[in-house]
Amino acid sequence: MRNYTVKDRFLKYVQIDTQADPFSNSVPSTAKQLNLSRELSKELEAMGIEHELSKEGYIYASIPANTTKTKVPKIFFCSHVDTAPDCSGTNVQPIVHENYQGGSITLPDDPEQVITEEKFPELKDKIGHDLITASGLTLLGADDKSGVASIMDAAYQLVNDPSIIHGEVKLFFTTDEEIGRGVAHADLDKIGADFGYTLDSGNIGNFEYENFSANSFKIKITGASAHPGYAKGKMENAIKIAGEIVAALPKDKLSPESTSDMQGFVHPTNVQGQLEEATISFIIRDFKTENLAKHEGLLEDITKEVLKNYPRSRYELISTEQYRNMRDVIDNHMHIVEYAELAMKNLGIPYNLGPIRGGTDGAVLSHKGLPCPNLFSGQHGIHSKLEWTSVQEMQSAVDTIIEICKITEQKA
Repeated sequence: MRNYTVKDRFLKYVQIDTQADPFSNSVPSTAKQLNLSRELSKELEAMGIEHELSKEGYIYASIPANTTKTKVPKIFFCSHVDTAPDCSGTNVQPIVHENYQGGSITLPDDPEQVITEEKFPELKDKIGHDLITASGLTLLGADDKSGVASIMDAAYQLVNDPSIIHGEVKLFFTTDEEIGRGVAHADLDKIGADFGYTLDSGNIGNFEYENFSANSFKIKITGASAHPGYAKGKMENAIKIAGEIVAALPKDKLSPESTSDMQGFVHPTNVQGQLEEATISFIIRDFKTENLAKHEGLLEDITKEVLKNYPRSRYELISTEQYRNMRDVIDNHMHIVEYAELAMKNLGIPYNLGPIRGGTDGAVLSHKGLPCPNLFSGQHGIHSKLEWTSVQEMQSAVDTIIEICKITEQKA
């Protein structure tokens, strides 16, 4: 029976505000993310694990091998310390609901926030679990502090239990993943691994090596300004033009509200504007990378059609690559998928292989040459006040990390 530390670590980590800011140009985007990185550094030092805390808030750590084999692949595990800007992460008050026995969970600081089996059917499988929620005013931060806590506990187990035979194990913690910059400054030489896994997925047994390809996209509108008292036949209001473009977007397809499974979408995330200039920001997602250009073409067609009625106005399109489908890379390294599947099989965890309707640091790392699929860490209701996790699921994530380390050594 392991002496797990993941619960206490998680409860500590979620009370440290690490919300990222997509409108900041600093690195990391918020200085408060460094507070958790520094805490992790202190804990790693206490465990005697060599590591580096970079100016970006990244942590590169290394646990020496204890195997007698000389050619064991170096493996790494990765999670991000930041939380999403979608919902407040300030003054998180975690609540442990011990020995859950079914039914709804009403969050005390806002009784309108209720976690139900209707919203989360997986609750039916959590009878007897110790569930952790926030209080109703903030997100919890299980995305991805459940992953951070699981990796830190696994490191604790590896350091303190010499019976776990393993090769060299690397740890990598990132900042700003939630705003698409998680590994923008990653040093692959400092990671120093052959392959790895992010722990940034949901229900126990979830395992993914396929994700959206993603671009950010902006439509900049330049209208025609005039004094509003004398504007007839002269003014072309960029704010109104932007509104018409948004109103013309497909409603029954290609939107987050109307898609599922392997369907992609275009999604306006922000509109900023004044009379003469306005900008619409989008995220564009699809599992087939080539479809991103088609979706961008649709947005340009809509823009052109709207601007037919505004001859004095013009537009500019800006497309920026964010990340790509990791499957394009991992299909050539299927042994790392097999190791994860075998680990869960050995532990009696029924694994669920599927795609991510999103992205991970591992997707970017994979395309940088470091294959990195995604493992469960017990995240549910992410980016919302209804976010929750299970202590037992995080413990299973710890076990899975350790089992993968053992299998990697055994297969060498």
